[in-house]
Amino acid sequence: MSSSGLVPGSGQDRPEDCALLVLDDAGTVVACTGVAAELLGIPAARLNGRGVGELLTEPGDWARLRGLAPDALPRSMRASLRGGDGPSPVQLDLLPLDGTLPARFLLRMTAAGVADRREENEALVGALFSQSGIGLAIHDTELRLMRVNPLPGDLRPGTSGRAGRAGGALGRRIGELLVPEDAAVVEARLRRVATTGEPLIDFVTSARLARAPERDRTISLSALRLSGAKGAVRGVAVTFTDVTEHERARRHAALVGTAASALGRSLEVSRNAQVLADLLVPAFADLAAVDITEAVLVGEEPGAFATGAPLCRAAAVAAEGEWPDELYPSGSVIRVRGYESDRLRLGSAVIVADLDELRPRIADDPDRIRLVLTGRAASYMVVPLQARGHVLGAVSVWRGRDRAPFDSQDAAVAEDIGSRAALAIDNARRYTRERRTAETLQRSLLPRPLLKVTAAETAGIYVPGRTLAGTGGSWFDVITLSSSRVAFVVGNVRGHGLNAAATMGSLRTAVRTLCDLDPPPDELLTHLDDLVVRLAEDEQPGGGEGTVRGASCLYAVYDPVSARCRMASAGHAAPVLARAAGGAARVELPAGPALGREGAPFEPVEVELAPGDLLAFAAGSLSMESGGSGHMAEFLGKEAARGTVRPVPEIGREMLVPFLAEPPDDDAALLLARVAVTREDAVAAWEFPADVKLVAQARAEIARQLTRWGLDDLVFTTELIVSELLTNAIRYAGGPVGVRLIRDQRLVCEVSDPSQTQPHLRRARVTDEGGRGLFLIAQLTHRWGSRYTASGKTLWTEQLLPQGLGP
Repeated sequence: MSSSGLVPGSGQDRPEDCALLVLDDAGTVVACTGVAAELLGIPAARLNGRGVGELLTEPGDWARLRGLAPDALPRSMRASLRGGDGPSPVQLDLLPLDGTLPARFLLRMTAAGVADRREENEALVGALFSQSGIGLAIHDTELRLMRVNPLPGDLRPGTSGRAGRAGGALGRRIGELLVPEDAAVVEARLRRVATTGEPLIDFVTSARLARAPERDRTISLSALRLSGAKGAVRGVAVTFTDVTEHERARRHAALVGTAASALGRSLEVSRNAQVLADLLVPAFADLAAVDITEAVLVGEEPGAFATGAPLCRAAAVAAEGEWPDELYPSGSVIRVRGYESDRLRLGSAVIVADLDELRPRIADDPDRIRLVLTGRAASYMVVPLQARGHVLGAVSVWRGRDRAPFDSQDAAVAEDIGSRAALAIDNARRYTRERRTAETLQRSLLPRPLLKVTAAETAGIYVPGRTLAGTGGSWFDVITLSSSRVAFVVGNVRGHGLNAAATMGSLRTAVRTLCDLDPPPDELLTHLDDLVVRLAEDEQPGGGEGTVRGASCLYAVYDPVSARCRMASAGHAAPVLARAAGGAARVELPAGPALGREGAPFEPVEVELAPGDLLAFAAGSLSMESGGSGHMAEFLGKEAARGTVRPVPEIGREMLVPFLAEPPDDDAALLLARVAVTREDAVAAWEFPADVKLVAQARAEIARQLTRWGLDDLVFTTELIVSELLTNAIRYAGGPVGVRLIRDQRLVCEVSDPSQTQPHLRRARVTDEGGRGLFLIAQLTHRWGSRYTASGKTLWTEQLLPQGLGP
């Protein structure tokens, strides 16, 4: 030990437990520190001149200490000091002094407890720096490596591969020892420790060595700041443990867990294939391709996998974004040969750890080259996809040269994920086949209503009856109409089962067909009633459940521009209206006769709505006639009183909680619609007399309005549309003629005139001077049509807005 080791306060020493005495050749005290007087309990003036032996309980201890061999300095031994409270054990450390002065020795007296702690600390540091199980390093304030314990060759941070020494790393920065991206992360963390003094505990990070960048290396790192006298920062002490295998196992387990939750969510074969490829890249590989047999893709039974059976590349994902040109791209049809077919039938993964060894063996086989080889990969693995004893396809993965090649652990993980993917794909295949078989029936079943349209936010819920197999006669629909309007339809067919579902589908199709004519609700129900009478005549006598005669239907049309809802009912209960301002009650709507019964007229009712008002339509066992009116009105009244706006689906689910406490014998349907109102600045309207000279003025007004809305790209086409429709209206229908623009999710243009004559699209002959106007409009617009009004008719068009210019 050097003389610096005799300085009081080193290690965990306290000043009052350590004293320094200067002795002459005879062992007489020549000088001492003030702490010595406190430790010995003798004033400094009386202490000077006394022999050191007088201070010890055993006077001979001084001679023994002085007589110790000088091989190891300082000379040390344990002794006891005299004191009024009894002997005090101390550690004596003697160091000879050179020079011409009388002083010949420097004696340090340290309380025995303090000396024991110091020795324990030194033993601990020595043990830590001599062991190789846990990495221990000390970095200076510039994060240069100053000291490191001996480590196994794989963990040694040296700059060469020579075993046994890490001396080549001492004095180097972290950036010289690790790959740049890993070094930057570690340096940032250690610099934070050095700056703030906040310890770093169990920080898991990649720490690939610069001499072996292709080899994965993960460490768990802890660090604390080293401070010297008066708090000066001396550096950072770091402990680190190699957790590469543990981290690899954790990543593999997490990947398998993610696969278990992600695969199977979709009932589409191609979607499951894409999810599988996305899952593997970049977490497991740099490239991934999923090939599925053609039979599986179309939902057929896979059957025996024969040599040369076609596989379709359903998904291909690259970590760099672009798929390599050398490999088959997504959508390609691949025909595997005998060897590949045999390996797929065996069901185990095949690994090619080094593609460079494979290249010369298949150099003359372009098909196999395109199947396996790419310059961006160094290793390859293919995993068969098998389910229920059938080959469904295969998943191929590649890794680049900067990653470890595939091994048996990777194969086990890939086979686990592949088995889950195969099961998900097979379930999707079976569903695809069942869906295709039941497609006709499903067209008649309840649609999923639009959850969000411009005019309203809607949510529909269907509850099958307790004694039925999931089909029945209650139904609802949400239909978008022209000019931003929306129709809400709800009804009920007598009976249950497949016949009732088919009848329901017929009525729904009929309503949608009539909606294209856009009649008022009462007129639509009249047309529907006539249709039901004709359908009932074609039914077989005693045809059982699902007869169309006696079906009920409620049809409502909401216009967000005028904020008015017009509705009529054919034997169906009226909806509940919950006002956004508070309160809920049943709409006073006459039920009218059921369809196909009495043929009486259907009386319409018009209701003025406000933004946020909620309409609740019910059918089946939830209808008002079945006792649901009171519960719905009460619930929606409380909902309005809450003062908070919740999503409509959430309201519907909560409303049905008490109703579903005991599943109903009869099925039920619920349709909720929260209405919105079109902003005033999104509507512009003009009225022109029957004067063709005013068409130019109309075009100018249209152009100015579109410019104010920022729709300059639509000015030209809209001017053409308005010019054509307005000219025809003035020429053939007279005036006044109304023009209206509505800026919604699409640009709506309307021209209204007093004529009831509907225009129709026809093919003009080469010699015709006219007749091409509607054909031109059909080419310029997304949709167009016409509807009757109380004062004539309205022709409307819809144009798609430029991207980013929606409402």
